Amino acid sequence: MNPHRPASFIHQAWGPEPIRVLAPGLAVVGACAGVAFALHEWVGTVSALTTAVVLGMLLSNSGRIPGPCFAGIQWAAKKLLRLGVVLLGLRLTLTDMWKLGGKGLALVVGVVAITFFGTQWLARKLGLSPALGLLVATGFSICGASAVAAMKGVTPEAREEDVVYSVALVTLCGSLAIVTLPLVGHWLGFDGHTLGSWIGASVHDVAQTIATASAAGGDDVKEAATVVKLTRVVLLAPMVIGVSISRRRRSVDPAELGSRPPLLPLFVGCFLAMILLRTSGVVPAGVLKAAKVIETLLFAAALVGLGVGVRFAKLRRVGPRPLVLGLASWALIAVVSAVGVKVLGI
Repeated sequence: MNPHRPASFIHQAWGPEPIRVLAPGLAVVGACAGVAFALHEWVGTVSALTTAVVLGMLLSNSGRIPGPCFAGIQWAAKKLLRLGVVLLGLRLTLTDMWKLGGKGLALVVGVVAITFFGTQWLARKLGLSPALGLLVATGFSICGASAVAAMKGVTPEAREEDVVYSVALVTLCGSLAIVTLPLVGHWLGFDGHTLGSWIGASVHDVAQTIATASAAGGDDVKEAATVVKLTRVVLLAPMVIGVSISRRRRSVDPAELGSRPPLLPLFVGCFLAMILLRTSGVVPAGVLKAAKVIETLLFAAALVGLGVGVRFAKLRRVGPRPLVLGLASWALIAVVSAVGVKVLGI
């Protein structure tokens, strides 16, 4: 390549690595992602993304990954993760936000903000790293593992262990929510639209939200929960942009200026573009269904790559504090959502 010739858009976005260097590692993460997805399809309660992380960790700690595979595995952990976030945008429409009205939007924004900042405060009190606190806060306030993946894209200091903890916590608490929230909701006197709004505001992953709503009631509960939940997901973009801007402002050292994140990360801009495309109604249903499957596979492949970077010894050194953070954050979002639904009369 001519050194004086500007790099192409694709070159900047995906890097210069030749496919022959990446192929062995991509084959490994692809195979693991396929296993994780197949297991999820077979046993619906098993998260494909959590399974992918576990497979990556098991492979890494077994010491059986050949050296030539690591380049492709590392590439997948970064690039495929961001592509998965882009395709996540095809699940969302701006129409969903308009359905909520002013009170519904106030509930969503309030719950997301309090959970996001409150979880980071709890992480500091527990002596956990800011990066782990940020990832857990994003996962619990927005949409679980997908949100963790998106925030990892603008948080280079976050370690693989931070991602693994965050994904595990949102999966654990989201699974517990499927069993506990319908019972607690009825005990609180919530039903119909109100129960659905509370579930949509307090459960983390989209699939977990639908499962919880299905266990709690009929179609009215599920519809309300889905609308509130998807509106939370739309807030992923402004949250990532806000963190990116904050990081730029803190990078006052001239030596850091070249490494500061952009105001609008490319993958976040594409995520927004996908939301607009879905809102336009021009994307066929078959394409949307295929995109959802591809999105899950991309996230799974990326999380296999992140799992490979984790060592069990490092996880043991941190101890039970991340679990305490996750349970506290889950309680925080559930209580704040319940109070919001009661006060606003949604």
